[in-house]
Amino acid sequence: MKIICIGRNYSEHAKELGNEVPEDPVIFMKPDTAVLKKGSDFYIPNFSDDVHYELEVVLKISKGGKYIQKENAGKHYDEIGLGIDFTARDLQTKLKNKGLPWELAKGFDGSAVISDFVSKANYDLQNLNFSLTKNNEQVQSGNTKDMIFSFNDIIAFVSQYFTLRVGDLIFTGTPKGVDRVSENDFLEAFLEDIKLFSLKIQ
Repeated sequence: MKIICIGRNYSEHAKELGNEVPEDPVIFMKPDTAVLKKGSDFYIPNFSDDVHYELEVVLKISKGGKYIQKENAGKHYDEIGLGIDFTARDLQTKLKNKGLPWELAKGFDGSAVISDFVSKANYDLQNLNFSLTKNNEQVQSGNTKDMIFSFNDIIAFVSQYFTLRVGDLIFTGTPKGVDRVSENDFLEAFLEDIKLFSLKIQ
């Protein structure tokens, strides 16, 4: 299973971190060991003092392919979910300043929270609301209509470089509002008005 992640896919998020809005999808990956076991708490790693939450819609590939055309991309996933791309922002900044890859800041153990998946047939994928609360206060709110690159754009682009296989996951980018987590924080993620997961920070 591959975990493919899209960076800077909401212009307001790119701006809040001082990044340029990209012309093509920004791609990075997480290893399968990054997946946080369902029902587990998230433990802040000892190498970072500034871990941020980033809530994202996640696609689950149901049909493999290579060089997938945009108009056919919708046939390659049946289910969607939510995930958190936990990011060691302090470490990421150091790596970026040195021109180095981000994997240490993005792919560490437990850095990928993934909800259960639901059928995409129940939702308007072009106008999909999702949100995150921290300690019962909403901190992120996004809508897929604000994505720079649509789900189909992403699948078409990624499949030019990586063969997609059944079970691969694609994190599709986070809206503005990312921020630091602290010990004892409690996070809850919602797709429209349905809670898909909750999580305690340790």
